[in-house]
Amino acid sequence: MKVGLFIPCYVDAVFPDAALATYKLLRHLGVDVTYPTGQTCCGQPMANAGFEQEAEPLARKYRDMFAGFDYVVAPSVSCTAFIRLQYPHLLGENKHECKIAANTMDVVEFIHDVLRPDKPLGRFPHKVSLHNSCHGVRELHLSSPSENVEPKYNKIKDLLSLVEGIEVVEPERPDECCGFGGMFSIEETAVSLQMGQAKLDRHKATGAEYITGADCSCLMHMAGVAAKEGTDGGIKFKHVVEILAAGL
Repeated sequence: MKVGLFIPCYVDAVFPDAALATYKLLRHLGVDVTYPTGQTCCGQPMANAGFEQEAEPLARKYRDMFAGFDYVVAPSVSCTAFIRLQYPHLLGENKHECKIAANTMDVVEFIHDVLRPDKPLGRFPHKVSLHNSCHGVRELHLSSPSENVEPKYNKIKDLLSLVEGIEVVEPERPDECCGFGGMFSIEETAVSLQMGQAKLDRHKATGAEYITGADCSCLMHMAGVAAKEGTDGGIKFKHVVEILAAGL
């Protein structure tokens, strides 16, 4: 199994430790992983803003760059969801035939669904509040949405259970949006800020030392709200893959 590592632009610029942890963890789990150079943005910001023509060449470049891999893995739920759901449209292909979209997975779902580890991973002796991002819950199905009457599951929590010393908690309203949403946070700044503050307050109410999740964009938004308002209360932010790889 040959895996290509895709590092989205905002992860590369703001959360490089999450990128390095993803590579380290995949190698630790025995994956033949390669990082192709010359990567660019997946095109999500352009498409979400209504400029699909700007995103199309980026989709074609992504398809050509990763064509020789069995899977493409990324530490970003929102970028993975965009590629999975929108690339068939951008590339003019049937969703069942667009192999590059079908084979692109978030690192959490790839480890949980494909690798299925059953041995301890890292060690992280801290209390951690789990953030379930909207794209992860409702597009990649990393956890069960609260509005559905169905058995509860959470793939992020499953993987964190393999980390020694960790205590995992969830905030009230565990899958309520944090208010990021990319364009939403720009066009509706005041609403986005209020949603971010409310979500941050619920995370802090758990008494956790860290907030973790599978999407750096949500963590970035809440960290930005905390820094702007001066209300972080000492709580820290860390992508889940950094916790899974801690101490390896």
